[in-house]
Amino acid sequence: MATFTSRRSVLAAGAGAAAGLALPGIARADSHGTNSVGFVLNAVTLDGGEQVTSVTLGTSRLGRIDPASVTTSTFSVHARATSPIATDGQDVGYDLDRPVTAARLDRHGNIVLALSHGEGQPGGGTLGYIGSKGRNVQLDLVYTITQNAPLTLRRGRPVTIARFVQGRLTNPEVDAFSYHVSGSGMKYRLYSPAPSPRHGRRPLIVWLHGGGEGASLPDNYYDNETTLRANRGALGFATREAQQIFDGAYVLAPQSTSAWMQDGPHFAPLIHEIIRDVARTRPVDPQRVYVVGCSNGGYMSLKMTTVYPTLFAASIPICGVVTPLQAGTPPLVPDAELAAISTPTWLVASRDDTTVDPQANTVHAHDLIPGSLMSLYDHVVWNGFQFPGHWSWIYVARDDPSDHGTHIWQWMAQQQR
Repeated sequence: MATFTSRRSVLAAGAGAAAGLALPGIARADSHGTNSVGFVLNAVTLDGGEQVTSVTLGTSRLGRIDPASVTTSTFSVHARATSPIATDGQDVGYDLDRPVTAARLDRHGNIVLALSHGEGQPGGGTLGYIGSKGRNVQLDLVYTITQNAPLTLRRGRPVTIARFVQGRLTNPEVDAFSYHVSGSGMKYRLYSPAPSPRHGRRPLIVWLHGGGEGASLPDNYYDNETTLRANRGALGFATREAQQIFDGAYVLAPQSTSAWMQDGPHFAPLIHEIIRDVARTRPVDPQRVYVVGCSNGGYMSLKMTTVYPTLFAASIPICGVVTPLQAGTPPLVPDAELAAISTPTWLVASRDDTTVDPQANTVHAHDLIPGSLMSLYDHVVWNGFQFPGHWSWIYVARDDPSDHGTHIWQWMAQQQR
């Protein structure tokens, strides 16, 4: 058995690899290294966060491979994940084997190894949560490929791969969002709908992330990645289903330099600056700008509608905070401000949320915001898996909340200034 190891940080393309030994009697790399093969990590953002779901080996240039020689036991996959910043002693990563559940050749002749994954399964995630910092970070991933049996080319020649070189992490949904930095230095990602001559100005949906997805500036960590990889909050609005409902919408995901709740009045104009910049440089309909946020971002979505009462066509605060952070301090969003909100608002939370009290925050805000709607779930369950009660943003990302037969995305799309 030969083990071949590749090393790199998860987004650093072209890193080197350690050479392995070829199996006895099997063709191996020549002096030019023509038998080395690169591979990429294929990821999907699940409701509970992004996971590496498969590995694609760039074997197309080896020749026509006999599919019968590609089985779940032909290769083994090992994954090691470490934090890019100090964790204050917390064990954030992992070091384990990833079971190969299926193996096939794609239409280009590359080998695709499907890996065991799913909600709650350890060892596939691309993010780690550092409790002392209250932050998700994108883990540095090192994948090791072990070839256990030779591949067979169509003419019967056995081949083993002498070296594997790890390439980039790919997630088509995340990769569809471009990278940007505002004039004030706030980073953001932007999804742009496909151009169409029959479309005029497009809606703009602003997604405000939760507390875990902000930067950790003391650690010089500001990645512009976790906002799209920690959950499907922003990605949901870029799906084909959502884009059809909104008739093609821009989706904007700013990243806080800390946490929105630390200084909402400071962050509000920084977010507004980005909205203005996007609207100025793209065909955005100013009558159809929407704000959606979860937890920290749920607070910020409410705050944005108090600071800019005529900007948004609708607001969706999810498990947001309005009460004081600690005894003796003022509420984050005072009752008078809540009562003065004129933006159409639909609040979402779950009764079993142990992070943000839904009664003191979501229900309280609903009671005060004129004409607001509210979806209050008993639990957060999707596809048979029960998530923590705080994670009610999953329902919005899946267009589940409804009122008299109208789902939340449809309701949003119907609202205009």
